[in-house]
Amino acid sequence: MRLRLGRAPGTDTLLSIGITTADWMRMGDELGRLEAAGADFVHIDVMDGCFCPQLTVGPPVIGALHTKLKKDVHLMVEEPLEKVRAYVDAGADVLTFHVEATRQPHRILQALGSSVIRGIALNPGTVVAAVEPLLDDVELVLILAVNPGLGGQRFAPGTEGRLAAVRTLIDRSGRNVMLGVDGGVTRENVSSIAAMGVDLIVAGSAVFDGGDAEANLRQLRAGAGRAVA
Repeated sequence: MRLRLGRAPGTDTLLSIGITTADWMRMGDELGRLEAAGADFVHIDVMDGCFCPQLTVGPPVIGALHTKLKKDVHLMVEEPLEKVRAYVDAGADVLTFHVEATRQPHRILQALGSSVIRGIALNPGTVVAAVEPLLDDVELVLILAVNPGLGGQRFAPGTEGRLAAVRTLIDRSGRNVMLGVDGGVTRENVSSIAAMGVDLIVAGSAVFDGGDAEANLRQLRAGAGRAVA
């Protein structure tokens, strides 16, 4: 049975917390803080040094993460078709890949089938119409508000319009597809981002860069909640 990713109307926006900037020497403690402070998912960025500049983790590390949280795996890798099964086997509950990274996105979605929540991601420079032919086979569309793999970027101002355009495409499809946003999220702007009508917000540095991670996440959680009536 497929994991239910959606949220009921009137409830808080879901939070998926990226662990790239967490303390990897104390990852068990870090994951425990995320669980205690109300994270919905742990977000794991997989970068291959080709699709985007950084190089991060692979299936063995993802399989070794012991947590009660669902694992939200974001593949930023070239031509992921032959790689996705390894991430599902490693425990991915949500698996998102970039439409820019493959010539045949439908084949990847078909290969995943019902084994995982299937997501597609769009970089800031990709036209949102690229998602329309794929909506029958996805459960999540993730809009990046920054260019992948480069730290310190601000939430791109054109993202709100892109989110609205994708929401229109989802509504037109008649399917229950989640809309998420990733990148440039801070404790200061999370309320305004949640008010853009997204179902899922991905944040990482807002939690782990400075101060107490659990307190930071609670503040983020409160901000996302306040924006939802």
